[in-house]
Parts: sequence; C-alpha cells; structure tokens
Amino acid sequence: MAFHAVRFPLDVALGARGGPERRTDVVTLASGAEERNGRWRHSRRRYNAGYGVKSRADMQAVLAFFEERRGRLHGFLWRDGLDYSSGGAVPGASDQRIGTGDGSQTSFQLSKTYGASFDPYLRPITRPVAGSVRVAVAGSELLSGWTVDVATGVVGFSVAPANGAAVTAGFLFDVPVRFDTDRLDIELTSFDAAEAPSIPLVEILP
Repeated sequence: MAFHAVRFPLDVALGARGGPERRTDVVTLASGAEERNGRWRHSRRRYNAGYGVKSRADMQAVLAFFEERRGRLHGFLWRDGLDYSSGGAVPGASDQRIGTGDGSQTSFQLSKTYGASFDPYLRPITRPVAGSVRVAVAGSELLSGWTVDVATGVVGFSVAPANGAAVTAGFLFDVPVRFDTDRLDIELTSFDAAEAPSIPLVEILP
C-alpha cells in the first residue's frame, strides 16, 4: 500500500459528483424525542468519477490511472471542483487562521474552517498544492523563514511565532482518495464514446 502524489485526470474530476459524508446515530426514544450522536470527528468525502467521463479518451485515461493504482490498493490526489481553496480562486495569506503563537511552538497544521456562529468545523488540510501556500504572522505575510510539507500540510517556522500572534495561511489543496472498487464496468456506447456509470472514490482520512 502506498500513496501516489499524482492527480486524477482533471477533466474527468471536474464533471464528477460527490461531497462530504458524516456518520450520525439517531435513536428515537419512547416519548418520540430523539438522541443524536456524531460518530465521526471528521467528515469523509465520497465521489463518483463516472459522471465526468465524456469520451473514449477520458475512459482510456481513467483506465490507465485505475490500473496503475491497482484498484483500491494505492491512494492518489483528487481535485474537488467545488472546494479546493482556502478562500477565493487566488489564496491570500490571511484566509484561514491555523493557530496562535506561544513563543515556542514552531509547527502548525494547515486547516480550513467551515461555519462561524454555532459550531464551526475545523478540517485538517493534509495535501496542499506545492507552491500555493502563503503564510502570515500577526497580519504580516512572511516570504521566508517557514516551510510546508506537502505530504502532511504541516507548516514549520525557523523561529517560533510570538506569544498571542495569529498564524494564518492561504492555500490550494487536493483531497487524498482511493478507488472504492476493484472493478471498472466500462461500456463502449459508440465509436468515440465510452461510459462507466460508477467509478466510486473515497477520501483517505489522516
């Protein structure tokens, strides 16, 4: 089992369907009232790439990609066309708050916050796009003095941010996924067209 740092064919990915999934237990009591319990700390994304296959060439690209990943064996990168940035299309260094300095901590995990008022969800970002990350401390962007591990999303500083200083970042990111099937069911619909109604993918959580 390995992770291949290669992105699924982008033209196909942008036509796919999918999104986050959660696992919630709901128990209805004798009174009719409910008790609900969220079993997962983090959401897990699922996609169906079959909707993105528009031509025989698309299907051939997916077939080659599937075979090289050995079906479900190896993970890879997926571009979610709806959710791939810390903010806008061009990341800004103040897009997301990823921590607060204490004068000694030098490592901070990239993350993205969803929601604001009630119960914001903090999603760890583990696969930032190389060259897209921007970092600021106390509102001032840093052009040096830090690095980011694109295999984990951890930002490391050569000098720890000062106590109370806001550490923020902007970035583009991919989703680590794997195929959720060991079989492709492909149909040649015409001379230059093919389709595979179901090509399921599932996010690999850290």
